[in-house]
Amino acid sequence: MAAPLVSDAFWSLFAPLLPSRPPRPKGGRPPVEDRAALTGILFVLKSGIPWEMLPQEMGCGSGMTCWRRLRDWQEAGVWQAFHHLLLDRLGRDRLGRAGLIDWSRCSLDSASLPAKAGGAATGPNPTDRGKPGSKRHLVVDRQGIPLAVLLTAANVHDSTVLEEALDAAPCRRSASRAAVRGAARGSCTPTRPTTTPAAATPAAGAASSPESPGAASRAASGWVGTAGWWSARCPGSPAAAG
Repeated sequence: MAAPLVSDAFWSLFAPLLPSRPPRPKGGRPPVEDRAALTGILFVLKSGIPWEMLPQEMGCGSGMTCWRRLRDWQEAGVWQAFHHLLLDRLGRDRLGRAGLIDWSRCSLDSASLPAKAGGAATGPNPTDRGKPGSKRHLVVDRQGIPLAVLLTAANVHDSTVLEEALDAAPCRRSASRAAVRGAARGSCTPTRPTTTPAAATPAAGAASSPESPGAASRAASGWVGTAGWWSARCPGSPAAAG
């Protein structure tokens, strides 16, 4: 028998973060249980099927019900709170010592996606003929554990959000916040670039040239100015301090 998508251990962490349901003085049909809705959400996201094709026999309600619950929990900050909770558990063991997150190095990469409906984090996508789009910037630790995600316009280069991305990652190390930010400006050591500066695309080159606004940020943080993937020693880590 396949393991459930939402185990008891999973649910015990997730359930306390959910907002209370509004009262229903007029009664009506009871809403789908939160655990069932979460199962439907995870099934759609893991399988990649359209929301409307969620199998009814799963007992999770309709696909649109699950999508609305996903939207409501996003607006309530549930997903971010759950992410931070998991990072806390990974970052510290029961005795408060350093845990499973490898802070010795962090990497930043991004991916563009269409944004046909528009929105604040929307701009011309240089890789899609200038059509409206957004970009997700993801910061991971040395093992690939996601630490933070930022959403910007599609024409925002990684180099301009480096410090913001690092600040968005919950710092659970012994170093103070000020020490972490100080290390970000002076102690990051870039790795070998994945592409040479000469091979960078014109779109990336506009943000990686010394005269661009992002140049000062890159020079301060020590991250390498190349197209695509960025990697540096994580500020505040013992490796960076040495």
